[in-house]
Amino acid sequence: MVDIDAAIGYVVARGDSVDRAHLSFLRTGAPPAEEIFEHVEMGQMPTGGWPAQWGGDVASIDATCFRLAELDGLAGVAGLGRTSAMRALDWLANRQRLDGFWEEDPALRDSAPPWAMPGDLEARFYLTVNAAFWLAVAAVDAGPSDVYAGPLAQAARAILDSLDDHGSWPGFLVSGWLAGAVLHRTGWFYESARIFVVLGDRVRTMSAADAAWMLAALRRAGVTPDDSLTAAARQRLTELQRPDGAWPSDDAPAFDVHTTLTALRALR
Repeated sequence: MVDIDAAIGYVVARGDSVDRAHLSFLRTGAPPAEEIFEHVEMGQMPTGGWPAQWGGDVASIDATCFRLAELDGLAGVAGLGRTSAMRALDWLANRQRLDGFWEEDPALRDSAPPWAMPGDLEARFYLTVNAAFWLAVAAVDAGPSDVYAGPLAQAARAILDSLDDHGSWPGFLVSGWLAGAVLHRTGWFYESARIFVVLGDRVRTMSAADAAWMLAALRRAGVTPDDSLTAAARQRLTELQRPDGAWPSDDAPAFDVHTTLTALRALR
């Protein structure tokens, strides 16, 4: 059994003002004060994207997706409806390549992490499913409209062409659940289910951070709570919660609050 109260207490005790604003939205549905939004939106470039590093002069797909995730976590539909988010989503849509993929600007090669390295096929797939995920979420939030229909159709085809006969994908584990979420959200249910089967075999060895991110992404994409993959992820999070209420990060203890917030979002 997950101890939600202990997890909430951990975030309150260890988190900063933005973390506590995330928690408040999860608990009450109330968006944060404007200054919290402004803090998260700082540094946005005139093009609509955010640079990978503070003061950088090249917008990054990976960094922009991270800021969209922050805005979504702060206010959900309202967060993605802010002017900053809409500009970022439009920038992402316009950065898509003709083959349906996304790739970082070559100017970022010397500073990009492995998952965003220009010219790397696995990084290209990750950036594609990450960018497409946020376009798909925003498109559904916008209601019955064809917003981003073109980019999403191209992205879905690029994703499908990258899968092997068993539903496996190139590269990082996270790319699998984001790809499955995009295909599910865009109506490719059989193809997404094949990915979910592969992921289901990996759940029992997933870290807390991976299980939390996967479950949160799938639920945001509309996958039902009683799906076998989401149920398995919930069970994995039950197993991995620490006595202090937190879930550990894959990086450093300083990021445990972020992982715990992601788990709370996934389990709500």
